[in-house]
Amino acid sequence: MFSSDKKTGKMATETMSQQNTIAKGTTITGDIISDGDFRIEGSVQGNVKTPGKVVIGKTGIINGTLKSANADVEGKFSGKLMLTDTLSLRSTAHVEGEVEVGKLAVEPGATFNATCVMKGALKELNNGSRTGQQTTIQRPATGQPEKGQSA
Repeated sequence: MFSSDKKTGKMATETMSQQNTIAKGTTITGDIISDGDFRIEGSVQGNVKTPGKVVIGKTGIINGTLKSANADVEGKFSGKLMLTDTLSLRSTAHVEGEVEVGKLAVEPGATFNATCVMKGALKELNNGSRTGQQTTIQRPATGQPEKGQSA
């Protein structure tokens, strides 16, 4: 009884460590949801969702939404990119659309035409500020504006 559980546990671990690959010349239209990492050398027209890492190779193309922890882009991405951790853009990368990341690394030569929101930086700033305090700036009581200010 225990030996079969050990085999099942081992197989589950092996499945998690394997990488899914979409080969060059392959086009997938639709949504992909996986627990494993991905390497995309072909084309995906749709959404990709995984808690792991996605690598878009030099010949890889994604048109759609990508949700994952990390991504390395060497190819082309167009759409909405939402990562909980790091986006690495290699020199051959071409990214267009909306990007939401924790960290961003860009090599010289990469094309990055996107609106970008860095969620990790916002958390750090909010954690360092004091809550409940408000700063008030008042103008002088005279009717005249200060030097360099307009009324």
